Amino acid sequence: MITLQAGSERGHAQHGWLDSHHTFSFGEFYDAGKMGYGALRVINEDRVVAGAGFPPHSHRDMEIISYVIEGGLRHRDSTGGTSVILPGELQLMTAGSGIQHSEMNASPGEAVHFLQIWIVPSERGAAPGYQQKALDADALRRGFTMVVAPKSENAPFSVLQDARLLIAWPGEGQALTQTLDPQRRYYLHLAAGEVSVGGRRLKAGDALTFSGESTLSLIAGEDAQVLLFDLPG
Repeated sequence: MITLQAGSERGHAQHGWLDSHHTFSFGEFYDAGKMGYGALRVINEDRVVAGAGFPPHSHRDMEIISYVIEGGLRHRDSTGGTSVILPGELQLMTAGSGIQHSEMNASPGEAVHFLQIWIVPSERGAAPGYQQKALDADALRRGFTMVVAPKSENAPFSVLQDARLLIAWPGEGQALTQTLDPQRRYYLHLAAGEVSVGGRRLKAGDALTFSGESTLSLIAGEDAQVLLFDLPG
């Protein structure tokens, strides 16, 4: 079964410095039917104006992924970690037993546009830390590429959950096919561009859920960035 989750139906928060769309219940947006999708708890699409951001705040027992679409996001945390996350990179932070961090727009003149994604871990009280590196752009342009997986699978990023994140950057007119496990469920989020899946035309912010399916086939209507989450059934 494939179900459309329209981006226009997401929660929306506008705070002047922050324009945020919430796929699932978050902050002041609450919908009892949108509390997450399995272990996937949060997908927030945020735009932060120049010179602004999220001041130091705390998290625990959550796997937090930051994916920048445009601009730069400056990260600082209580482990001593500091970096700027740019388009083409990904950061995965394990909050574990507790971590404090801030996320600020790294540019004095341009907005930053990014996704913040939370995955509920299967292990509580883990040592906090973060991973950050550039993605393999050539591989992502060829098709879906495993970026995040459990540590035993040796993906570029390891997560404390039986969950995986595959990313693809198809070009206009490019067709992709990905094998799915019918015993698991999947969440496809379109971060940028336009694609068609089974006659459904998706634009940035739209999503599809998959359950009991064995194949995903899509065609990019324009250059796109597609995130596919592989989750326990």
